[in-house]
Amino acid sequence: MPVIRLPVEPGHILTFARAIGDDDPAYLAALAGPHPRAVAPPTFVMSSAHFDDDYPLRPRPGEEWFGSGAGPGTAREGGGGLHAEQHFEYHRPVRAGDVLTAETRPGRGWEKKGRAGLLRFTETITEYRDAEGRLVVTARSVGVVTEAPVSGPSARGGREES
Repeated sequence: MPVIRLPVEPGHILTFARAIGDDDPAYLAALAGPHPRAVAPPTFVMSSAHFDDDYPLRPRPGEEWFGSGAGPGTAREGGGGLHAEQHFEYHRPVRAGDVLTAETRPGRGWEKKGRAGLLRFTETITEYRDAEGRLVVTARSVGVVTEAPVSGPSARGGREES
């Protein structure tokens, strides 16, 4: 998988904090310049997807968007499953001025029997390192795909499939 470069700029921190509705002064302090309390919100590293030209879930101009991937034939690589878990391990805070590199690798996989049949879980691990190569954040994402299509009121926002 490609290595993504994530510049942690004060404006990015401010925009991300506002997008998640968090006005913690530690996030706003980044605008004043380097400061030990000027840090990024905990889930900020997820914004690295915006710096990945090949991110499969991003809508593209001139291409039909596959939406949630719930319909038959609409999912493309990166779609068609559900996001089950997200975990972050912080080795130090993410700070304005950092330039992180993100490298993703597959983790473990497992199966479990569910109401809709077999559930297949896959783990993806992304390591974010600073310019000196030191580990800053380890993110672990777990996705799940069902063996059979899910139908019924809960799967379609209260509407039965016909």
